Amino acid sequence: MTTLTKTELQDLKAKAQRLNPVLKVGKHALSEEFLAEFRHTQESHPLLKVQFAAHKDEKKALTAKLAELTDSIIVHQVGNVAVFYKPKM
Repeated sequence: MTTLTKTELQDLKAKAQRLNPVLKVGKHALSEEFLAEFRHTQESHPLLKVQFAAHKDEKKALTAKLAELTDSIIVHQVGNVAVFYKPKM
């Protein structure tokens, strides 16, 4: 997995502030359908903001699991929102 420099992370955080959450983690958490939609969306949007509408008590673990399953980098997590980045290869 690619690692980002501190400057790159700061730049991505700044860009992510202007984004609205594109996907919501609902009652089915990280279902196959959600993962497929996440991967599809990430093809056109490498910087992706996700909101946790359910499973809020597990959001930290789910964020790490989502990053692992999609080969993404966690840029930022605050409140019920997480930002992921996957560089185009």
